[in-house]
Amino acid sequence: MTSGSAHQRGSAREAALARAVEDGLLGPGAPLVGLLDVDGVLAAVDALNEAFEGPATVHHTFAAKACGLVPVLRLLADAGMGCEVASPGELEQALAAGFPYDRLVFDSPAKTVEELEPALAHGIAINLDNFQELARVDRLLAGREPAGPIGLRVNPQVGAGAIGAMSTATATSKFGVALRDPGAVDAVIDAFARRPWLNRLHAHVGSQGCPLPLIAQGIRAAYELAERINAQLGHARITGLDIGGGLPVNFAGEDDRPTYADYVAELRSAVPGLFDGRYTLVTEFGRSLLAKSGTIGTVVEYTKSAGGRQIAVTHAGAQVAARTVFMPESWPLRVGVFDASGHPKQGPTEIVDIAGPCCFAGDLTASGRELPVIEPGDVVALYDTGAYYFSSHFSYNSLPRPAVYGYRTGTDGRVRFALVREAQSVREVVEESGLAHADALVGLGTE
Repeated sequence: MTSGSAHQRGSAREAALARAVEDGLLGPGAPLVGLLDVDGVLAAVDALNEAFEGPATVHHTFAAKACGLVPVLRLLADAGMGCEVASPGELEQALAAGFPYDRLVFDSPAKTVEELEPALAHGIAINLDNFQELARVDRLLAGREPAGPIGLRVNPQVGAGAIGAMSTATATSKFGVALRDPGAVDAVIDAFARRPWLNRLHAHVGSQGCPLPLIAQGIRAAYELAERINAQLGHARITGLDIGGGLPVNFAGEDDRPTYADYVAELRSAVPGLFDGRYTLVTEFGRSLLAKSGTIGTVVEYTKSAGGRQIAVTHAGAQVAARTVFMPESWPLRVGVFDASGHPKQGPTEIVDIAGPCCFAGDLTASGRELPVIEPGDVVALYDTGAYYFSSHFSYNSLPRPAVYGYRTGTDGRVRFALVREAQSVREVVEESGLAHADALVGLGTE
């Protein structure tokens, strides 16, 4: 059964697709577009805040990697979110979007001196990844206090979820200090004992494919370590716990499940002391805030058959849906079929592959799906693509980045659009590929 809010989201999506075709945002002249439901995003933020209501102070940050588009980040900043960044580019995007320094969290396993120095000076919260990075910060601080909170990331090594690449708490994960390795816990305690400025622990088990009990198990390990450190040092050295994000998204249907309320209920059961107000909590949700509100719309250019299988050739492939194309079992997407006017198709169905424009055989966004009969000029919609899809472009075949629009539906039912990112032109693709240096290699000579 589909909930009322999910049904409303689906209705808004259909109206937006129809209006996008009507307005020429999607059609022969613009065969690929990303659409983001602003009301859906804000509803997700509200659900997150509501789930965490209680005595504990909670700072919710958005994982910028999930959608590094400045207008989207500005929307989230305006809604009261902070922002978690993991690169200089994401940091600059967040600052451009209006996030103040004290609402930023800087995570990266490879932070350079040039990246750490301004973060330490401006009060950005930093999660350090390893003991070498701790020593680097010791040298940079040279006895002075950092301007913001500093944490140490730990790997609770609780195991993997269903998608190995999305699991960050395995025995050999590249992230954080591996707590079950010999001597690791004592080394962490010693690190806090030696550094009065170190005041947070950070743990993130993973995201898509990680069940809630596994996530809670990892957070419990970090909480228990914080309790041990504070008890051993005789005071509350650790005042904050960054519990990451990782709420899985339901790509199989319209409903939001699990919900943020489900997530918090699991944590309250597994780690009841987490919410008693002694620790400031930090979250870093990304995919779960945006995925269900995003749609990729693409025109069907051709239809054909091969070996008895129908194939619809579209303009959406690996360049906008890399994870689905390369790992279809882990990242399946729901597909909708609309006629050339942008209205849902009805009638007879067929088994069909939805193909993209990239020049390799595996460029399929859906395989063997039973869908209404597809014809050239129809529109295929890829649902739940608001995070990581149209915002994380893969430049295979030098295909340009599509335009992205946000939309809201008024009380009169009319859809309003706002441009989030302009479509990249072919000329811009060429310029980005080194046009200004076209003669550089032939001019090297043979000396």
